[in-house]
This record gives sequence, C-alpha cells and structure tokens, in this order.
Amino acid sequence: MDSQNVKDTVKQIFTEYLNAHGHRKTPERYAILDTIYSIDGHFDIDTLYSLMADHENFRVSRATLYNTIVLLINARLVIKHQFGNSSQYEKCYNRGTHHHLICTQCGKVTEFQNEGLKQAIEQTKLTRFCQSHYSLYIYGICAKCERINRKKSKNDTSVSKKIGNIQKKEK
Repeated sequence: MDSQNVKDTVKQIFTEYLNAHGHRKTPERYAILDTIYSIDGHFDIDTLYSLMADHENFRVSRATLYNTIVLLINARLVIKHQFGNSSQYEKCYNRGTHHHLICTQCGKVTEFQNEGLKQAIEQTKLTRFCQSHYSLYIYGICAKCERINRKKSKNDTSVSKKIGNIQKKEK
C-alpha cells in the first residue's frame, strides 16, 4: 500500500474510532495523525512536537499531543514502546512484525526482522490467552559503543602500565 493510501485508510479508521467513542474530530488530531504517518521509525513526544511546529506549521500543545497519542494507541494506529526509561512511539498500521535491539550505553534502537523468532513466538501455545501482537526487545551494546569501549579499555590499560613503570623507576 502506498503512503497516501495508508494515510487515507488510517484517517478513516481514526474517524470511525472517534465516532464510536464520542470524541471530537478536530483538525489538530488529524494533523498529528498525518505527521505520525509521515515519520519512519520511532519518535518521542518532543520529536513530534518539533515536527508539528517546524515542518507542518501546525502549533499544538504538548497536552494535545499526549491526549491524541492515547486515542491513537487505543485505536491501534500507534504503539508505545518503553526503551529503558524513555517512551517512544511508532505507527503500527500496515507494518510487519519486527524486533528491537536497544543499546544500553547510547540508547540507539535498531529494528530487525527474524523469521525464525517470529514463527517461534507465533507457534507458542499460550494457555487461556489470545495473542494480538507482541514486541521483542533485546538489550546489549551496539557495535559502535563496543568499539569505543575496547579503545577506552586499551587506552586505560596502556596508561596503567605507564604509571606502573614510572612508579617502579621512582623506587
């Protein structure tokens, strides 16, 4: 489905959700929805706020953003992730299942797909529970941070040796 068709479909779904639950259909809510479905990947409220102000020339309050995000989550058009101590969101309509690698050092989130993991989770028999969707988070250190850590460790070892040699010479 192309980007415009997706946006038209999610707008229709959101309208039906708002009607069914007695919420007002405001231009701000639709502008937020449109902006979210223009973003690739994850975003936080601050990013969304900046995008709305800078690119969309549409000023909305943070309260409106938070309230609309809740409606979009309830309408199953946005999903909320808790990566460490930061909340991030992403559009979820017409998106394939994917997993997340989260670097505990720099906070970078990388999406990846693994068919074996997906099949294993989908084939798992859950007692008295009907699965609708899932998220998989794998925490660790990204390659960039690992290189930095190795370099720092090598430098620390080198400095320790030099200090040790100086102390031996002083004796």
